[in-house]
Amino acid sequence: MELLLHPVYLPNLEHFSVMVQTDKIVFEAFDNFLKQTYRNRTYIYGANGKLQLNIPVRHSQKDRKFYRDVEIAYDTDWQLIHKRSIESAYSTSPFFEFYLDEILPMYSKPEKYLYDFNLRTIEIFFDAMRVSFDYSKSTDYEIKPQDKADMRNLADAKRKDEQQFENYSQVFNDKHGFINNLSILDLLCNLGPNTADYLKRQSLI
Repeated sequence: MELLLHPVYLPNLEHFSVMVQTDKIVFEAFDNFLKQTYRNRTYIYGANGKLQLNIPVRHSQKDRKFYRDVEIAYDTDWQLIHKRSIESAYSTSPFFEFYLDEILPMYSKPEKYLYDFNLRTIEIFFDAMRVSFDYSKSTDYEIKPQDKADMRNLADAKRKDEQQFENYSQVFNDKHGFINNLSILDLLCNLGPNTADYLKRQSLI
């Protein structure tokens, strides 16, 4: 069965575990952009614990837009901020240097639309994991899809039923312990070539 998802920024393990365990992904293309979601935020493991990275967008509640039409704001150099945050968090991780040339260039090319940027970064991580990435985009908005498994709720950053994942070694484990369900970036930098296998053996929510 097809899986219906929102493309989000550097998806967390919930997103990636369902994506690598399905044959066909359909990304929602006709929803309105909402705040408090993973569409433009992600979490990594910094030296002081859980660290949020947020992409600024040109959007207000008075100007409701389709997610695919929301533009990224470049009033601040958020790309440099995110790049430096990632380097600071993972430069000592086991596999950061191995994936360095695949991960960091995603911040060198300005992308106009958030939707397109998120799709491009997801493609980068699938390629880094050496996993095929087959997807399409929805053709209209369905409140209750009839022929797809609806996982669009995974984009809600305020969900309370977050899946608990199998522990793995993280850079700052000794300071803050295991932090659950971070960005795929955390898993890839710590597990490297074993990332896809880890995701495939996680139970789906």
